[in-house]
Amino acid sequence: MQSRVSDIDSHLTIPPTDWYQSLTAAGLLNPAVHGPARYWLQVEGSFTRALQKQCSRSFHVEVRREGFATPTQEEARRLRIPHRQHAWIREVSLCGDNQPWVLARTVIPLKCLEGEGRRLLHLGNRPLGAYLFTSPHWQRGPLETGLCRPVIPGQPELARRSLFSGHNSSLLVGEYLLPALFQRNTL
Repeated sequence: MQSRVSDIDSHLTIPPTDWYQSLTAAGLLNPAVHGPARYWLQVEGSFTRALQKQCSRSFHVEVRREGFATPTQEEARRLRIPHRQHAWIREVSLCGDNQPWVLARTVIPLKCLEGEGRRLLHLGNRPLGAYLFTSPHWQRGPLETGLCRPVIPGQPELARRSLFSGHNSSLLVGEYLLPALFQRNTL
């Protein structure tokens, strides 16, 4: 991936993930989805806003990687784009109280970057949700639940994702829950 890379927690990466259409289906394979993660896997509206409410001091977005790259085969299939077609891929850490709580990966096909969508190339450290949830053109599809296959300690074990559709195109937003998020007893 041709990208700008941050060195914050560079050991944290997004592991391979199997996706399920429902929390119930994923829960049959991993009962942890019904534990402390359940709230986060089902948050409606802006995930960032829900995280901000949990902060006692601060919230920020740290860009880990962004640039044009080829999505995974599964992501391309989900977005219904050709497998080798490049997309703008943005990976960030959502940090509460100066600690990464969530890794987020957004796959934005080229068609989404036309017209007003060019703004997506210049979000910087602003949350993507601030753009998606304030624009009347984007509609969120159903949430999917992900069961991650961690290969390094500290990687996410659970995730969620959804398609946002608008302007005759869709983008894919995945949020991967880090263990630090569940060590908080604020819910």
